[in-house]
Amino acid sequence: MNKKHPGGKPSPSTSPPRSAPSPDHGDATATPASAADPKRWWALAVIALAQLMVILDGTIVNIALPSAQRALGMPDADRQWVITAYTLAFGGLLLLGGRIADLVGRKRAFVIGLAGFAVASALGGAAAGPGTLFAARALQGAFAAVLAPSALSLLTTTFTDPRERAKAFGVYGALAGGGSGAGLLVGGLLTEYLNWRWCLYVNVPVALAALIGAQVFLRDRSGRRGGHLDVPGVLLGSGGLVALVYGFSEAGPRGWTSPWVAAPLMAGVLLLAAFVWWQQRAAGPLLPLRIFRDRSRAGAFATMGLATIGMFGVFLFLTYYFQAVLGYPPVRTGLAFMPVSVGIVIGATQIAARLLPRTAPHTLMASDMVLAAAGMVLLSHLTVHAQYVPHVLPGLLLVGLGMGLTFMPVYATATVGVPTQDTGAASAALTTVQQIGASLGTVLLNTIATGATGRHSRAHGPADSGTALAEAMVHGFSVAYWCSAGVLLLAALVAALTVRRGKPSQAGSKPSA
Repeated sequence: MNKKHPGGKPSPSTSPPRSAPSPDHGDATATPASAADPKRWWALAVIALAQLMVILDGTIVNIALPSAQRALGMPDADRQWVITAYTLAFGGLLLLGGRIADLVGRKRAFVIGLAGFAVASALGGAAAGPGTLFAARALQGAFAAVLAPSALSLLTTTFTDPRERAKAFGVYGALAGGGSGAGLLVGGLLTEYLNWRWCLYVNVPVALAALIGAQVFLRDRSGRRGGHLDVPGVLLGSGGLVALVYGFSEAGPRGWTSPWVAAPLMAGVLLLAAFVWWQQRAAGPLLPLRIFRDRSRAGAFATMGLATIGMFGVFLFLTYYFQAVLGYPPVRTGLAFMPVSVGIVIGATQIAARLLPRTAPHTLMASDMVLAAAGMVLLSHLTVHAQYVPHVLPGLLLVGLGMGLTFMPVYATATVGVPTQDTGAASAALTTVQQIGASLGTVLLNTIATGATGRHSRAHGPADSGTALAEAMVHGFSVAYWCSAGVLLLAALVAALTVRRGKPSQAGSKPSA
């Protein structure tokens, strides 16, 4: 054990364990040591519940979408907005939500996000027409953008002991990675046995339970006195992110050459370039660039983005594979995804949480991305006649374990050493990387799969039977899985080369002169 001064900081004569994340040394106003708060594990339960709700809502509506479309008379051209409205608002407003948490206080932002999310969910569940549903989904995304970074920053400041921090981030990483798969199962169950509206109504009691828990168990300081919101940064950053997410979402149905795709993507790049320029000059920046000056932290961000791009090949293509090729109903489809979620939970909470205090983060990240890539390679060998247990299950388990083992050290490395006044911004930036990675991965991999399917059909003559169509589709999925494996291997390389053996330094966490 390290010797400590009375204030709780390590003595200069000693150093923390080689790879264990250490307490936040960058801010004297940090929350007291987690060991002094007997309610800290109940606080983790509240934070985890809120995080699970946000992650579930990214996929829970997917399986319910056909039923909602029929009930509301929604045109085919508009149905994508049930998904896009949420991702646009969530991804585009995350940086703003993170800075709001820093200014008004994390607990207050957490409560605001929960309450707003519950109201928006109730509005969506009661929607009488498509417009109301689209608006409710956008409101859900906006309040999720306030809720998610405040939840992660509360976790960062609540758990400062290295071993407890590892356990807490193991739970958080398991929810972040496995929640999407669980959302498909919950959506299938609610849609099949109740109706599609309950995919939205279910958030109301969950949010109310988390609100009560937040008032009882969460501890946090008040907002930063004298702080102000960087309005130009909000306009440039949020505008650029919204433009990018919109462009990616439209690339699938319209194609990359459409002006409705090219124009938003170009605008997004230009706005984000202007945002970076402005952040270097703003007195109170929306996203302090000092957060990224540490090489290990920047490497963790890059690893997260690449891992998310590669991971979304599983949920995107296997949904079609299970239902269109193997003929699974919605509930069975959701159940078929559970090994991914189970693997992520086990990898993050039972393996990574035990290894991180004594293993270098870059070793965990790199080796586990290789494990997930191996799972993708196994999935690339699926055929139209494959059976679930011998052919699909091994790949799902490898992908789940690899992701769970990766997410946990990424979260811990990306947030350790960030000054308390910047934890909201850092948490928002990490969640933004996930959202952009998910949008980009969905579009890129879908484009690759669609192109490979078309080429297979042309090379093997007209697809005049269901079997021929299924074979062409599965071939496209196989090509996309190989590409996913390549992206995951690139993530392993980035982690190995950029993340140092020890914890991120504090140098990048201090304001520049």
